[in-house]
Amino acid sequence: MKRTSKSLFFIVALLIFALGYTTIFGVYAHYGDRRDTYIRGASDIRLGIDIRGGIDVTFGPKGNVENVTEAQMNGVKDVIAQRLIGNNITDYEIYADMTNHQVIVRFPWKTDEKDFDPNKAIEELGKTAQLEFRIGSDTDEDGKPTGELVLTGKEVDTATAMYQQSDTGATEPVVQLKLKSEGREAFSNATKKQLNTGTISIWLDDQMISNPKVNAHITDGIAVISGGFAKFTEAASLANLINSGALPFAIEVKSNGVIDPTLGEKSLDIMVMAGIIAFALVSLFMILYYRLPGFVSVIALIGQVAGSLAAVSGYFSFIPSFTLTLPGMAGIILSIGMGVDANVITSERIKEEIRTGRTIDNAIDRGSSNSFWAIFDGNITVMIVAIVLMGVFGPPSGLWATLLKPVLRWFPPSTTGAIYSFGYTLFVGIIFNFLMGVTASRLMLKSIARFKFLRKPWLLGGERA
Repeated sequence: MKRTSKSLFFIVALLIFALGYTTIFGVYAHYGDRRDTYIRGASDIRLGIDIRGGIDVTFGPKGNVENVTEAQMNGVKDVIAQRLIGNNITDYEIYADMTNHQVIVRFPWKTDEKDFDPNKAIEELGKTAQLEFRIGSDTDEDGKPTGELVLTGKEVDTATAMYQQSDTGATEPVVQLKLKSEGREAFSNATKKQLNTGTISIWLDDQMISNPKVNAHITDGIAVISGGFAKFTEAASLANLINSGALPFAIEVKSNGVIDPTLGEKSLDIMVMAGIIAFALVSLFMILYYRLPGFVSVIALIGQVAGSLAAVSGYFSFIPSFTLTLPGMAGIILSIGMGVDANVITSERIKEEIRTGRTIDNAIDRGSSNSFWAIFDGNITVMIVAIVLMGVFGPPSGLWATLLKPVLRWFPPSTTGAIYSFGYTLFVGIIFNFLMGVTASRLMLKSIARFKFLRKPWLLGGERA
């Protein structure tokens, strides 16, 4: 068996403690009244409506606009929902009131908003959507489109989801696009140029929402987008987004107000304190009952908790921040329970090996190896559940919804929200359980067990000499 360096324990433990400290307190620089954030801490986590409260906003057409269609209001609703997701706000409610031509939105306060000014929070939703059709799908370093501009929303008349018979005779959902007269010539030239060789991408607020291949030269201003929709709701969603960028009117705030939290930040403080006490009791049990493996597992659990919070706060640049809700906290707690379970299984297997008379190194190696698949099976099962929850209740254009598209076609349409938040925190918690509770804890245990004064079978669960 290859020996593990004694210094590895201190290196891994130091990295875990550094992650824990920076996750809680963040890294900031102060220049007078200005504060620059280098690493986001726990105070930067955006809390959900149920914890901190939020904003209730009603949007509608600006001025006295008549003949507002249901498709146009659905377009406004979908683009606001997309912008909320783009700002990593997963705990929101949104409704389209077709009778009064209004869209009602409720979403949580911004984390650093101290004066609870609704107008500042409303600014996060931006202005009326900017729709563009461009040659190809090339982007610059910032992810913005660079292809030749063909059309804007001003030249689009309507986009309608419908069913159409395909070349094979099957019925499939499509989006029919109708252009205004002033946009037909430009679109005709673009489709002629890209015919059978390229695409004309569709962008909404610099986010690509479709990239259909050009299969026909369109001269009459009526195009059909087909072939990429697993179910009708996907076609309807794209049609709504296109319509939102082609609105003949501007959007304004009709009214806004404050939503009181159902839980409250004081209750959150109590929950955090209860969590700290529970963690301390679990740590005490692990150390007293499992001794050296228990001590190592406590350090690994600190890393798992820190990693789960970091994945919510936006600590990692490649993982966007998310709204922390009560269900999201439940996901973190459940994943920590899985982490404790993983360490218990490993510690018990090591104890069994020690009591059969194996050497310390051999007992750690065999105990870790024999417990791996039991831990793996349990965690993978929970991870699959988390992925399904994120796919079903997440944004239709999201990663998991895309991967699960063949399965999700049997589910009714859903929106992001509390269940998505639970699935996300559960998923990242299981990931960090593998990193900390399985990988890091075993490296630390093999390393620390090389110190002579700790090479006692009793410290690994054997009988006291």
